[in-house]
Amino acid sequence: MKLVVWIMILAGVAYGSAKFYLHHKVGEAMDKAVMMASPFADVEYSGVASTMTGELTIEGVRIRPHQYRDEIYVERVGIDTPSFLSLVEMSDFVKLRRKSIPEYFGVILEGLSIPVDGQLYRDLYEMSLAARKLQPPEEAAAICTGRGGYSPDALKALGYREQIFSMSLTARNDQGSYSFEVESSIDDMWDADARLVLAGNMMSELSLGTAYRPKLRELQIEYRDRSLKDRVVKYCGQLGLSPEQTFTAQMESFQFMGESNGIVFDEYMLEPYKEFLKGKSTFLITARPNEPIAISQIDLYKPSDVPALLNLEGQAL
Repeated sequence: MKLVVWIMILAGVAYGSAKFYLHHKVGEAMDKAVMMASPFADVEYSGVASTMTGELTIEGVRIRPHQYRDEIYVERVGIDTPSFLSLVEMSDFVKLRRKSIPEYFGVILEGLSIPVDGQLYRDLYEMSLAARKLQPPEEAAAICTGRGGYSPDALKALGYREQIFSMSLTARNDQGSYSFEVESSIDDMWDADARLVLAGNMMSELSLGTAYRPKLRELQIEYRDRSLKDRVVKYCGQLGLSPEQTFTAQMESFQFMGESNGIVFDEYMLEPYKEFLKGKSTFLITARPNEPIAISQIDLYKPSDVPALLNLEGQAL
């Protein structure tokens, strides 16, 4: 019995020592990062946290860019691994030593909030348009349906005073075959889960360097509406659009999104999306090409051929 007690005590001391060491090293790195960012922004954080299940996060991050009055707040940001032991071995993982790569590795970002009525968000919106060589929409139909992205004014009209974004990205290693899972959301707007499966052994093929071409085996995206659709219908009505005009505008914005990504949606996407707009809360997109295809080669095909190439289809749930 005494032996069991001593084992438990030693295990507790070992865990506490490892946790103290880990938090100390992360705290040192964060302090250096804060100092490096100081010419551009004031950065504060409330602390470092870790769990036995393998999460390591920086808590309560506040960022105030010097040229703006706005503040960006992040509830927590960090990484997710299979266990606390994986966190301790992260120095090996960063060096990409094969034996230390865990079965999965994730990045966590929770509660990133930014006010939509500040100059920072407006500049980010304008930079997004410029990067895609787009002009701010002028037609009511494009404005209320967010064609090319919602402007700060449109977001305020939709009833949002801030955007609160969360995301987790996880890479999973199944005997050399890799998949990537992304969960993302904007509070009271939408949330989505995505899963991307690559063909082949990614880590082995990375030795090819720039010649490596990841091949898509499967992609699935599940999008769930969390009040945005109703807000859009109401806002479009306030701008003078009839229900029929609003529906047409929503379909055109969906098609515009596809075309902006090099895809002309066919009936296997458009018809289910109509069902989604008419009352369903979830829209599921799947892509399962008959043969794995190099992601970098998709842009070489005509946009109208891409749906058949990817075996792309939608489903309203």
